[in-house]
Amino acid sequence: MKTVIKKAAAILGLALLSACASPAEFQNMVVTDSIDTVATQKSAFKDSIVVKSVDGGEETNPLWTSEISSQAFEKALIASLENAQLLSKLDENAPYQLRVTLLDVDQPLFGLNLTVKTRVRYEIMEKDSGKTVFDDEIPATHTATFGDSPFAIQRLRLANEGSAKNNIATFIERVNALSPDTLDRNVVVK
Repeated sequence: MKTVIKKAAAILGLALLSACASPAEFQNMVVTDSIDTVATQKSAFKDSIVVKSVDGGEETNPLWTSEISSQAFEKALIASLENAQLLSKLDENAPYQLRVTLLDVDQPLFGLNLTVKTRVRYEIMEKDSGKTVFDDEIPATHTATFGDSPFAIQRLRLANEGSAKNNIATFIERVNALSPDTLDRNVVVK
């Protein structure tokens, strides 16, 4: 009888542990594979951006749902910019500062396939003049399926991470598409 109770307690304990929400992990949000290196070489921002601030993220409550924290998003963004050769090697000499705000992380409450939509505002300013040269709100989505994980809590975390990664990838694509001429014309890109 004691063996049955111990097994039941162990199963209940594992079920409770798997039901705890975990935060989005920065390493799963880092863009590595979709970077256009040719575009990066021609980018007006090659080796010239420093991340000034990242705001708007939320800490995960283990008893509720997975969230994307500002700190995790910032670490993923910095690693992604470094992979894309857009991050300045010397912060104090960087000609451009990037300010980021996570405006919205839209998550489903339940479902088999969970789609998370993120909307993030990216602002690039000239360090010396303070002039904004890029200001855009970027939406992105990602769907995690039952095949990704049978546990809804894990699927939600995977959807959060995928949406954040797609958002950062879209930002890098848009920045790489800007030519130095665009910046010289004093045009704020939106």
